[in-house]
Amino acid sequence: MMASQTLLFLVTEDWYFASHRLPLARAAVREGFRVKVAARVQRHENSIRDAGCEIIPLRWRRSGNGPGAHLRAIAELVSVYRAERPAIVHHVALKPIVFGSIAARVAGVPAIVNAVAGFGSLGGAKGWRAHVTRTALNVALRALLDGGRSRVIVQNPEDRDTLIRRGFAEPARIALIRGAGVDLRAFTPGPRMGAPPKVVLCARMLRSKGIEEFVYAANQLRAESVAARFILVGDRDADNFDSIPREQLRSWHESGIVEWRGFVSDMPAVLSGADIACLPSHGEGLPKALLEAAAAGLPIVATNVPGCREIVRHGDNGFLVPPRDRRALTDALRELIRHECLRRDMGERSRAIAEAEFSDETVADATLTVYRELLSTASRGDS
Repeated sequence: MMASQTLLFLVTEDWYFASHRLPLARAAVREGFRVKVAARVQRHENSIRDAGCEIIPLRWRRSGNGPGAHLRAIAELVSVYRAERPAIVHHVALKPIVFGSIAARVAGVPAIVNAVAGFGSLGGAKGWRAHVTRTALNVALRALLDGGRSRVIVQNPEDRDTLIRRGFAEPARIALIRGAGVDLRAFTPGPRMGAPPKVVLCARMLRSKGIEEFVYAANQLRAESVAARFILVGDRDADNFDSIPREQLRSWHESGIVEWRGFVSDMPAVLSGADIACLPSHGEGLPKALLEAAAAGLPIVATNVPGCREIVRHGDNGFLVPPRDRRALTDALRELIRHECLRRDMGERSRAIAEAEFSDETVADATLTVYRELLSTASRGDS
C-alpha cells in the first residue's frame, strides 16, 4: 500500500468516468490513494461515490467556446488544484489535457498524467473552424505534453507514433495502455437467440461513429431480403457538433430501417442478446464498446482505423473494412448474417482475445505502475 496521497481525475462529464474509469478508481483506492474526481456532475455521482471517490463538481461544458469560457474553465481548475493539492492529476481526453495541464502548472501540481483517448471527431472534421482548432490544439499539445514531471498514456500504437512524430512528447514519457479494459465477469457470452440475427451498434449517436454508414447497410440488406435486425444503442450527445439530430434518428426508427433504443444502462444484457457487433467509426482511441462486445463473445465488424484494429483481427474474430466504405460494410455484415457457424467461431475468438489482453485488472495494474514511477521520479526531484 502507498502512503495516502491524493489522486485527482479530471474528465469532462461524470457519465464518462462512470463508464470508463471506475475499475481504475477502485484499484487506486485499494492501492491507498485518496481518489477525487473533478467533472461536470449530472446523474452518476452515486456510482462514483460508491467506488470510494470524492466528487468535485465543475461548471464547465465540453461545448463551451470562446476565450472567455476557456479562461473561466482554467481559472476554476487552478482554484480546485490549489485547494485539493493533489500529488498527481490524471487528465482524460483532449480538453482536460489542455486546460488541466495549464492549471496544473500554475498551481504547482507535482505529477501529471495525460491520457489521450484518441483524437476524436476533430481529426476528420472539415472546414476552417476545425482547421483553426486543430492548429491551436497542435501548438498547445507541443507545449504541454512533454514538460516536467509528466507522462502520456495512449491507447494504440498509431497515437503513440503521432505524438512522437509531431514532437508532442518524447518516447520515454509515453506509456501504451490499450483502452479502459473490460469487466470479464459482467460481460460474458450469452445464448444466441437464432433467427433473425441481431446486429448492434453501441455508441453515442455521432456521424463520426459511422451511424449513417450503418443505416445505409441496413437499408441495402433489407432491400436484398437479408433477414436481420439492426439496432442502434446510445443517446445523442448535445455537446458535440457531430451529433445526429434526434428527428433523423426517430425517422430511421419509425421507417423500420433500424431500431434506435437510445441510452441503455444494462449493456451486458444488450450484448448477451445480440449476434453481431458493429462499429464503422472514422477514428478511435480504443473503443470500449468493442472491448465489451469481444468479452460478450460477439463477432465484430469495424473499420480499419487506429483503435478498432487493436481489438478486431480481420478474418479471425471479425472483419475490418475501410472507413466510410458503405459497400464494404454491407458486404461484411451480409457475410456474418448469412453464416451462423462463422459467427460462432469468430465470437469464440473475440472472447479469447478479451480474456488474454483486455481485462480491466490488466489496465489498472499498468496505470498504477505509471503512477508509481512518476511519483518516485517526483520525490527524487527529477524531471
